[in-house]
Amino acid sequence: MSVNTATQNTLKEGKANLEVFSATLQDLAANDRQIVAVTSDSRGSGKLVPFAEKFPEQIVEVGIAEQNLVGIAAGLASAGKKAFAVSPACFLTARSLEQIKNDVAYSDNPVKVIGISAGVSYGALGSTHHSLHDFAVLRAVNNISVVAPADNYETEMAIRQAAVSDAPVYIRFGKKPLPFLSEKDDFEFGKGRVIREGKDLMIVATGETVLPALQAAFKLESQGIQAGVISMHTIKPLDTELLSQVAKSYPAILTVEEHSVYGGLGEACASYLMENGFNNKFKIMGIPDEYTVTGSQMAIFNHYGISEEGIAEQALKLLQ
Repeated sequence: MSVNTATQNTLKEGKANLEVFSATLQDLAANDRQIVAVTSDSRGSGKLVPFAEKFPEQIVEVGIAEQNLVGIAAGLASAGKKAFAVSPACFLTARSLEQIKNDVAYSDNPVKVIGISAGVSYGALGSTHHSLHDFAVLRAVNNISVVAPADNYETEMAIRQAAVSDAPVYIRFGKKPLPFLSEKDDFEFGKGRVIREGKDLMIVATGETVLPALQAAFKLESQGIQAGVISMHTIKPLDTELLSQVAKSYPAILTVEEHSVYGGLGEACASYLMENGFNNKFKIMGIPDEYTVTGSQMAIFNHYGISEEGIAEQALKLLQ
């Protein structure tokens, strides 16, 4: 692992990842007429209104019909278009799961499936609007990558790499403004990013949980504990090479995700480590097997301990 120690002073203010997604897609579409956005009455929530105004011939609106959304995107991709299917993650990966499985993955159509307002971003709307299953169900589908960018840099790179990829990919975004977490130019699908080095504990997080994981590492440092942080932005394929290095170098591993504790990043890491004979202290943090409480994303994070204080507390328990 290359040395990289993020500090509170190195964090630069950023935007919501969805805004970066939209700006990046506009930049790409200006020079590539094959890029097409397909939406299900979600151009507003997907920040695609400016895209539609600039490129009216490169956007398809299907209305509230997520299954049609994926089917049409797959058809466009099969005809050579670079199709981005954009819809709330909770509906896209549940209502349209069959189309993602068959029309996209099984048919090898390189659709860029974009799940917006993912995790508990729609916090106040309750469990029907939370997407805490998407990692699990799509990890079980062959031939599709699963990606959750942690900051604006990872978002831009993910969209640029997806646009030139000839394989299906699912990318999920929340709504919260996020700082730039690292100065390193090192994004690649399937390769985790070491945001901060340590020695006592490694926190492996993904998506919008990487920031509270990093804040927890700062807090632990004040207590004499050196915690590393990894942004494991690609849940599938998992960066097992990096995970092996971590298991050999750190006595304890804590995973954090905005997803059910079943079937996501934590279980993917645990499965690999156990199958390969590692016996590190290990803990999965995420949303437990229950209907989530109602509130803002931050309130839900705090309720389930996905916060600076909560992650630091779990790290201390794990080390003890």
